[in-house]
Amino acid sequence: MDIQVGDKLQMKKAHPCGSSVFSVLRVGIDFKMKCDGCGHEVMLPRVKAEKNVKKIIREDLP
Repeated sequence: MDIQVGDKLQMKKAHPCGSSVFSVLRVGIDFKMKCDGCGHEVMLPRVKAEKNVKKIIREDLP
């Protein structure tokens, strides 16, 4: 899966705050993501994060 820093990920399950969209802050063996609803930062193993991604929202710059 091609996930890059700055992408927004819509996850299958929502965060406890109700938002299901996360911004990617760091990519590697683990993903560091920030919830767009409450701002909470979480780190997930790559395998678990890629399994739970519903859609990648990429903001293309001109």
